[in-house]
Parts: sequence; structure tokens; C-alpha cells
Amino acid sequence: VLSLLVGTGLAAACGFRVFVPLLVMSVAARAGHLQLSPGFDWIASGPALIAFAAATVLEIAGYFIPYVDHVLDVLAAPAAAVAGTLVTASAVIGMSPFLRWTLAIIAGGGVAVLFHAATGAARAASTATTGGLANPAVAVAEAGGSTLLSVLAIAAPVLALAGIIVIVLLAGRVLRAARARISRGSS
Repeated sequence: VLSLLVGTGLAAACGFRVFVPLLVMSVAARAGHLQLSPGFDWIASGPALIAFAAATVLEIAGYFIPYVDHVLDVLAAPAAAVAGTLVTASAVIGMSPFLRWTLAIIAGGGVAVLFHAATGAARAASTATTGGLANPAVAVAEAGGSTLLSVLAIAAPVLALAGIIVIVLLAGRVLRAARARISRGSS
């Protein structure tokens, strides 16, 4: 169960940034703090670590460039689903492959897409209300959230689950408030 929490926490972090959780996983696995499922040892390899580090730097930098951030948001939607599925499947140990991949697709991919949709909504709201001037602040918050959630998922999976629940509840509250504001404005 803890390995599923680790995978789900990492998947949620993929919704913020696709490559940050993979980089954190690679470092943690290399340091012996994370056991990977059979067949996923490549995540801890030197070439994978270098690739994840380079991709993380490029992804984070891209979100600070106007218009590139929008293109990255569009490309990151399917990438987050794939990465969320991958990190969950690689973190879940002690299960049959069928159950592991089923949970990875449903829980990992689903949570990553949910979190990516929430960040996309936050970026759209930021662009609409500030003309994109606040988007760099949103990018910093997303990168920080991805890093913090990735580390928590590995170091304290139950705490990461609590963080995921809080984020989902806050996002729901913000969505309800925005809908109410829109319906009052159109009435």
C-alpha cells in the first residue's frame, strides 16, 4: 500500500511538472531510498539521471517564456498521463504486473491528468487576469509544488497523500468560487 502511495504522490507531481518527479525518483533510487519495480532499474541509471536532469531544466525554463509556456501546457497533458502511469508502475512493488499496471493507469495516470488540468486552469486564470504577467510566479509555484510533492511522496507517502487531498479540496473550492463569480456576472 505504501508503494502505491509513493507512486500516486509522484504521479500527482507529474501533473505539475512532467520531469521533476522522474528526476527525484532517479536520485532517490540511486541513493537507495527508493526500491523500483522489476524492469524499472533503468530509471536509476546514469544516462537516465542525466536525461531527466536536462529535461527538467528545459521544462522549467520553458515555462518562463511567454507563449512557450502555453505550448508546453498543451504538450504536457498527454505527457503527464504517461509519466504518471510510468512513475506509479515503477514505484508499486509486490503486486502482480496486471494489478500494478491497472493501478498505474487508473490511479497514476488519472491523478496526473487531474493535477495537470488544475495547473492549466490556474495558468489560464493567471493569463486572463494579469495578461500573463503573473505566469512566472505560477511557474515557480508549480515547479516548487512538483519538487516538494515528489520528495514527500518518497520520504513520507502518507503526508504526500494528505497534501494531495488538501490540494484537490482547495482546487475544488477555487473552481466553485470561480463558477459562482461567472454565474453572478452573466445574470
